[in-house]
Amino acid sequence: MQVLAVTPEIFPLIKTGGLADVTGALPVALAKQGVATKTLVPGYPQVLKAVETSAPLHQYPAMHGGKATIFAASSAGLDLLVLDAPHLFDRPGGPYGDSIGADWPDNWRRFSALSFAGADIAAGAIAKYRPDVVHAHDWQAALTLAYMRYGPAAGTPSVMTVHNLAFQGRFGAGIFGELGLPAAAMSLDGVEYYGGVGYLKAGLQAAWAITTVSPTYAQEIRSPAFGMGLDGLVSLRAADLHGIVNGIDTAIWDPQTDIHLRAKYSQKTLKNRAANRKVVEERFRLVHDDSPLFCVVSRLTWQKGIDILVAALDDIVATGARIAVLGSGDAALEGALLAGAARHVGRVGIIIGYDEELSHLMQAGCDAILIPSRFEPCGLTQLYGLRYGCVPVVARTGGLADTVIDANEAALSAGVATGFQFDPESSDALLDAVKRAIAVHTDRAAWSTMQRQGMKADVSWDRSAAKYIELYRSLVARRTA
Repeated sequence: MQVLAVTPEIFPLIKTGGLADVTGALPVALAKQGVATKTLVPGYPQVLKAVETSAPLHQYPAMHGGKATIFAASSAGLDLLVLDAPHLFDRPGGPYGDSIGADWPDNWRRFSALSFAGADIAAGAIAKYRPDVVHAHDWQAALTLAYMRYGPAAGTPSVMTVHNLAFQGRFGAGIFGELGLPAAAMSLDGVEYYGGVGYLKAGLQAAWAITTVSPTYAQEIRSPAFGMGLDGLVSLRAADLHGIVNGIDTAIWDPQTDIHLRAKYSQKTLKNRAANRKVVEERFRLVHDDSPLFCVVSRLTWQKGIDILVAALDDIVATGARIAVLGSGDAALEGALLAGAARHVGRVGIIIGYDEELSHLMQAGCDAILIPSRFEPCGLTQLYGLRYGCVPVVARTGGLADTVIDANEAALSAGVATGFQFDPESSDALLDAVKRAIAVHTDRAAWSTMQRQGMKADVSWDRSAAKYIELYRSLVARRTA
């Protein structure tokens, strides 16, 4: 089976969050089970520097104001198709905005180009290649499915994966005339969305099947509270909606082989985590003692519940715990955390920014990871925590609820607990979960059992990849029926 994936980012070439981890790891897992994936990505500078280009496979003399070329490439075991369009993608800053974080005003044009190319490939634009299934990821690739729906690839099965429904790609109606879609597409059952153009909405409308990244989130987005204005459409497509939990790349995230760690370890050598803990304490300028060390590795935003953490910070420190925070985001939240670190010197440490090596060390050295998200489609940091014996303390929402077994009395007695859950949007509930974690931490045998139970959990892509394959095959069967 041949799958064409279309995505705006992919690890290890270009990454802003968990989307890249998924699109980088899923093709590798699918390949192990006999499914070949070609992934179409934009030709950002970071991508072009990391790959060797092939001869052009397809060219556009004028794509939204400039020449564009599709060529093949490979990197880290990934089979890539790169859309090289310098006028759209050869820019400083990140994939979606400039160096100060402002969105590029022509993002609608940049990602309609990516999607247009994806639909062309689906229709056979590349010689001797025609995918059996097209798999689009998030709003930046969603228009691929609309172009397919209204073009020659309408008969090709398609999957739309929503990694976070909050990001939708909404633009004014004035852009429609430049998208190259037929007039009929500017309708309620097409790309029209609240009087404008909705890229994600268009993908949800056109996809043969919709997936999101956990079963609980698939149910949540059918409600007004989580549906972000799309709950009606998602509910109408409920029969085609599937929740498949993400996995992680267990070759990269493995405490027995991780090159970023000061000391490697396994379930049998948890004591070796102490060396990693010491490095974390030094990097965050925390006191060295035996008190529980909690970490946060996150975007510092409202969605991630960082304001909830800020509200509980003083009370958490009052329990005797220490906290290390790595991340960046909302300036006000960054400031509030920095102020908290100034109030609690040696007990709270914060590093603004992102550091891949340090994120590994934190999972390998801290006792527990705090994830107070208001909503979390899947989440990956709790999976890393499970893998590394860094016990997750999570809000009871989305994929967090699906992947962490709460340490209630029954689960503790049975030895199956892997973390602590609490109700979202409550600093009191977060504080209570922290206190429960500290109580268990005082019983070192019980804590070690919980760590080992988490480390035994299957957080790989194997089972999830099998579910995607089952879905792909069911769509192909529909096409040929």
